[in-house]
Formats: sequence, C-alpha cells, structure tokens
Amino acid sequence: MKLLIDFFPIILFFVAFKVWGIYAATGVAIVATIAQIAYLRIKTGKIEPMQWVSLGVIVLFGGATLLAHNEDFIKWKPTVLYWLMGAALLFGQLIFKKNLLRSVMGAQLQLPDAVWLKLNWAWTAFFAGMGALNLWVAFNFDTDAWVNFKLFGGMGLMVAFVIAQAIYMSRYLPQDSSQNNGEAKDKQP
Repeated sequence: MKLLIDFFPIILFFVAFKVWGIYAATGVAIVATIAQIAYLRIKTGKIEPMQWVSLGVIVLFGGATLLAHNEDFIKWKPTVLYWLMGAALLFGQLIFKKNLLRSVMGAQLQLPDAVWLKLNWAWTAFFAGMGALNLWVAFNFDTDAWVNFKLFGGMGLMVAFVIAQAIYMSRYLPQDSSQNNGEAKDKQP
C-alpha cells in the first residue's frame, strides 16, 4: 500500500498527460502530491522529510511550468529530487559523518559498517546517475517519450536497483536459526 501511495502522483501525472497534456498533468501532479501529504498526515500523523522536499519541488517546478507555460521546468523536477536525495546521502556521510541510509533502515537491518558504507555510496551514485539520465531523456526526446521514461524507465531502473541491493545485502543478513536447524536435521542419516 505504501508503494502505491508513493507512486500515486506519478501515476496520475502519467494518466493526465495521456488524456489532457503536460500542463494539465502538471496541475494534477501538484494536487495529487498535496493530497498524498494530507492523506499521510491524517493516516500516520507524520510526514518524512523527503516527502516535504518532494512537495516543495513539485510546487516550485510545477508552478513555474504552469506560470511560464514552459514544460522544461517540470522536466527538471525528477533530476532535482534525485540530486537532492543523492546530495543528502553524500553530505551526510562526508560532512556530518552520518550514514543516513543506515539511520533510516538500521532498525530493520543489521549489517556490518562497511556494507552500510557501500550501500550509501551505491545509492548516492544511483541518484546522481538517475538525475543525469532524466535530463538526457528530457532534452533529447519529445515530451511523450520523457513521460513514458519517467513512469516506466525510472520505476523499472529503481526496481532493478533495489533488487540488486537486496541480493547484495542478503549475503550479510543473519540466517534464520530454525531454518538452519531444519536443514541440519535433513542432512542427518
């Protein structure tokens, strides 16, 4: 359900673009993001910092798109979000000596410090690359191709990267002792 809520504005943006065009889709994305924040505030009582940042970026770049009637602004929005997330991970590690990825996920996963550091650098590079890739698609292809990439390409690359990270992390996760005991019993003559 959380994944659906997270992608709610992107999906509505895509549908609105296909039906009404980029400017209506931009307005829909702004309203959908505001609705998303309101829903999360009512449902959970708290909003994550990156959700506030996302709201600010969509209102700023979406608003500029609508006011200037220039779709280039909205095309920059994913890049700005990716680069802000990457910069947060980078500066957290280099300046504040804090692994923000570990801060967010450390309660759910017990991993060695070196693994957390590699994951942090991998996500930093991923966000930097995704931001650059978004700009390349946005300004080398038509708007329809960019919107398709934003939904399918961006989401597909994110899913592939998350799966790769899960495979990498699985080597360092503790094994379930009950499963190991069952395997040991199966191996006895």
